Amino acid sequence: MQDIDSLLRSFVYAFKGFCWMVFHERNFRIHLACMTYMAYFLLRYDFFVVSKIESTILVLACALVLGGEMINTGIEKADDSVSREKKYTIKVSKDVAAGAVLLFAIASVIIGVIILWQPEAFIKLFEHYKNEPQYIVYLVASFVVALTFIFKLNSNFIRKLKKKYIQKKENK
Repeated sequence: MQDIDSLLRSFVYAFKGFCWMVFHERNFRIHLACMTYMAYFLLRYDFFVVSKIESTILVLACALVLGGEMINTGIEKADDSVSREKKYTIKVSKDVAAGAVLLFAIASVIIGVIILWQPEAFIKLFEHYKNEPQYIVYLVASFVVALTFIFKLNSNFIRKLKKKYIQKKENK
């Protein structure tokens, strides 16, 4: 029974780490937003022809970028806990980790372009939005939400919301 508890705790810690990344790392949120749009367009519309193997490759590419971002942040935080001084080895460690994320991100974009470069699908998608202009409004609204998610969501923003909500609730 202790093994199961230990296993469950490890999943809880992993989930907390993922959530910490969402609330504290802007670049992680940028990657999440881009991946969400890609997944939405692939799942919502049947314009793109993507095989199971290609889908698997896209998922792996996304996981590498997110995982790389998490490892990079872990290295940065570990380096910061060792010393806040400007040390050459810490700088190199952080730069190399960030470079790895950049490499993963560039490779993922190239993979996405190779798999999703389907001009006919983009033409159909454009026609869909041309024939259903209300979806353009939804798309623009989703961009506003995505940009808010990327640039405004952080632990301070959440604290301010909670404080504001609690104060309103207490004033009633």
